Amino acid sequence: MDNPIDFDFLRIHQYSIVNIQFGSGLSGLGTSFKVVMLAGKRSVRVGDQIQKEVSVLLLERVKDPRVKGVTVTGIRLSDDLKQARIYYSVMGSRDQVERAQAGLDSARGFIKRQIGLRMGLRYVPEITFVHDSSLEKGSYMDKLFVEIGLSEDGENA
Repeated sequence: MDNPIDFDFLRIHQYSIVNIQFGSGLSGLGTSFKVVMLAGKRSVRVGDQIQKEVSVLLLERVKDPRVKGVTVTGIRLSDDLKQARIYYSVMGSRDQVERAQAGLDSARGFIKRQIGLRMGLRYVPEITFVHDSSLEKGSYMDKLFVEIGLSEDGENA
């Protein structure tokens, strides 16, 4: 083979562009094409799997009563797979949110160890639990819309 494949890796924003150039083919002309791949695709896949595992662990294995009713709403995993922010929601007062945070912080080591055993990752990410208040905000917004709708109906009647 006259010319080996030349891989030219460029990183642009969140995409990796792989420029592959082939040497002269049968027709004597060089051929070139580009493949565009998402840079964080592996971190998204691994993050989704970690989210599923954490949800199952909270339902089935974590026995701490402080984490009952906790819902895992999302995860942000760094591109190097070493840091994970796991977002959770719990309905109730601020006191219940603080108790859930304490329970999750207490179970962090167990959850991390179980993820390592279940997923077989080289490095298990450091886990940080973050309260996601979007469900409470959405519930509050729904309540406001209902009140606005009721007041408009009352004025029109």
